[in-house]
Amino acid sequence: MLSEFELIRRYFDRPARSALLGVGDDAALVKPGPGMALAVSTDMLLEGRHFAVGADPRSLGHKALAVNLSDMAAMGATPRWATLALALPQADESWLGAFASGLYALADGYGVDLIGGDTTRGSLAIAVTILGEVPEGRALLRSGARPGDDIWVSGELGGAALGLAHSRGRVQLMRQDAALAARRLNEPEPRVALGERLRGIASSAIDISDGFAGDLRHVLERSAVSARVHYASLPRPPALAALADPQLEGECVLSGGDDYELLFTAVPARRAELTALAAALGIGLTRVGSIHAGGALLELLDASGRAMPQAAGFDHFRP
Repeated sequence: MLSEFELIRRYFDRPARSALLGVGDDAALVKPGPGMALAVSTDMLLEGRHFAVGADPRSLGHKALAVNLSDMAAMGATPRWATLALALPQADESWLGAFASGLYALADGYGVDLIGGDTTRGSLAIAVTILGEVPEGRALLRSGARPGDDIWVSGELGGAALGLAHSRGRVQLMRQDAALAARRLNEPEPRVALGERLRGIASSAIDISDGFAGDLRHVLERSAVSARVHYASLPRPPALAALADPQLEGECVLSGGDDYELLFTAVPARRAELTALAAALGIGLTRVGSIHAGGALLELLDASGRAMPQAAGFDHFRP
């Protein structure tokens, strides 16, 4: 049986490339570059709450870091360093090897060093804290949306929620569609490059982790504005549209979590620039609505221009 410190040395102790001091002491040491501010975010994943019992450990390693990278993307920050706190029911070497493989594969792709953390025995829980750099005064914030701004989203909405619905037997997808939806749910790809390129273009930004409607409301509240969104313009996976289930489609597109796409606002004069950016990065950027004066009201309109019922985002403390 591995001891706590053997576990750390074998699976999570690698030389730090960009930190002054990494794993091995009571604390790590990092130094942001000249003119840079530190961006810091923490996310926790709990078995039975955020992922199913027996979930693939390699995918868990990927997702545990990906959700934090998405927070960096939403701030326009470049991710640099991460710490990992891991509670394990037992020191299973096969599980640990697969988990570390998934985590490091994504970390290496974004130049992120794992520089510390903690391990303990307990119910399976994973918490990553990430630190990134963003030029001082250039971070993307939720509070910058202004009346007249366009509302944009990257990629497609609802794919992860569709994958969850399939895994729970609520809907049956074709094999290829099921595989794509499962990948969106279990191995999301954070939009880091997009976030970095949106500095100086976007007036506000947030990542879509708890559902489009709920996360847009966070922007509206912080910016003290309202929004009008055209439901038909929201991009969604073809498999979702093909189901011809309006209720499920609405739940996935408006309220489904775990998409980790970026929702941002920008003045209309930036439309051509954003279209060119989408082509350069090879991702979809869709204009879905507009910002208006008012007090944090979200108006959803159907294809006929009629108001739709309000949709809620995910809330950990709501049944």
